[in-house]
Amino acid sequence: MLDQLGRPGRVLLLGGTSEIGLAILASLRAPADTEVLLAGRDEQRLAAAGKALPFRCVTLGFDALAPDSHGAVIDGAFAGGPVDLVIAATGVLIAQDEADRDPALAAVMIDTNFTSHVTTLLAAAARMRAQGSGTIVVLSSVAAVRPRKANFVYGAAKAGLDAFARGLTDALAGSGVRVLLVRPGFVTGRMTAGMSAAPLSSTPAQVGAAVAAALETSATSLWVPRSLAGAAAVMRLVPRPLWRRMRR
Repeated sequence: MLDQLGRPGRVLLLGGTSEIGLAILASLRAPADTEVLLAGRDEQRLAAAGKALPFRCVTLGFDALAPDSHGAVIDGAFAGGPVDLVIAATGVLIAQDEADRDPALAAVMIDTNFTSHVTTLLAAAARMRAQGSGTIVVLSSVAAVRPRKANFVYGAAKAGLDAFARGLTDALAGSGVRVLLVRPGFVTGRMTAGMSAAPLSSTPAQVGAAVAAALETSATSLWVPRSLAGAAAVMRLVPRPLWRRMRR
């Protein structure tokens, strides 16, 4: 459970090898005996990630593309006791031209970046509601604000996730469970390797530090960097013919 300073005793990271997810964990001001559950498919990478963290780490098998197994994953995570913090960091970025050539890849993006979060977080929210406390971190994106032709399937998935997180926030009001919706801009990391950085970009470490700091407040939403909120407001107002001309 949370200690007297509000620090988590047990944490579940869905997408246990996510650079941003791991950066959030590394930035937490939590005691060394915090138990971290790293959920993912690659046992070796999960184990390696756990060794780099200053916590007691346990690995859980989790396949974002196997929704029938997600309930069991959440049951397993909560079997060892209450989970105080769930970080939903599962994600994949596939180039739009590849999805155009093979629509099955578009389905992979939708199922990984949206559907898997719905199934896991509904189950986790029910558990947290029952225990009367907990925090869920949802990693959305500035791409959710207004999908662009350069990556509209990815943007559509993030838009769905963003809407889901906002609805979940309202559904959990008064339950003792909090949702922190995080909207980073372009993040320079493994997922975006080979792509030129966009304006207002950040690193996984910067996102992780910003999320960890927000968790120590009562915030329910976070832009990274904060100045991105103003840029997002402008994005909504750009005329559609001009928006279509944007490459990024």
